[in-house]
Amino acid sequence: MSKITENKVKLTGEIELKEKVVAINRVVKTTKGGRTFSFSALVVVGNEKGIVGQGLGKAKEVQEAIAKGIDDAKKNLVKVPVMHGTIPHEQWSKAGAAKVLIKPAAHGAGVIAGGSMRAVLESAGVTDVLAKSLGSANPHNVVKATIKALTELREPIQVAKNRNVKLNKVFNG
Repeated sequence: MSKITENKVKLTGEIELKEKVVAINRVVKTTKGGRTFSFSALVVVGNEKGIVGQGLGKAKEVQEAIAKGIDDAKKNLVKVPVMHGTIPHEQWSKAGAAKVLIKPAAHGAGVIAGGSMRAVLESAGVTDVLAKSLGSANPHNVVKATIKALTELREPIQVAKNRNVKLNKVFNG
């Protein structure tokens, strides 16, 4: 867990973050007086330059839930090592029953990922990646697993140093 806290990003200046609503869920609570409806919204925010975060907002109205989700996501920002639009190496991760695999891809490949993984990767600024979601398709756990995988990535300079190769060799292969 210490690795995740190292990657936390403090909002010192005003960073322009773009938000994407991944899932909206209607929740029903049955009370003595009848049914009470509320909403939960899973939101991903990012600046498309290596910073991404996810948040969950709950409220009686959809717009209020989304606004709370955005505020929560801004509190949970992490830094992602992105170079030449891709990630430095392959990474597996798991959250709950959701397992994800992300792999670097050649320039021009695009973001090959499904639903909630795509939202996280695009918000982080990754333009070329191969991704696969295995196990549970629950959007909450898939988003958590994807962000966990992105935070576990090592910086490209560190990868090159560990492999004893030049930085351009890491990406040109």
